Parts: sequence; structure tokens; C-alpha cells
Amino acid sequence: MAQVINLRTRRKQAARDEARAKGQANAAKHGIAKSERDLARARADKARRDLDGHARDTPGD
Repeated sequence: MAQVINLRTRRKQAARDEARAKGQANAAKHGIAKSERDLARARADKARRDLDGHARDTPGD
């Protein structure tokens, strides 16, 4: 005997799968999230500040 399926549930699942695929495509298309960009920028700024803070002054300056 064949298994009975709920068509409403199948349609909802198909819509969720389609939305997930569209979201993944957009994520790949537009790159990284803003929060990740901000975090990378903040880390780079801190690394630059730390490096500049360890620089020695030369007598000619």
C-alpha cells in the first residue's frame, strides 16, 4: 500500500526549501555579512594600532 502524504505540508516544505536556496544564492552573490565585515575591519584596526604602538622612535624623527 502507498504511503499517504499531506500535500499542504509538502507545499510548505517546498516553499521553505526554495526560500533557503534563494537565500544561499543571495549570500554567495553579495559576499559576507555586514557584521562579519565590521568584525574584520575592527580586528585589522586593532592590529594596526598595536603594531604602531610597538614602533620605536628613531633619533632622526
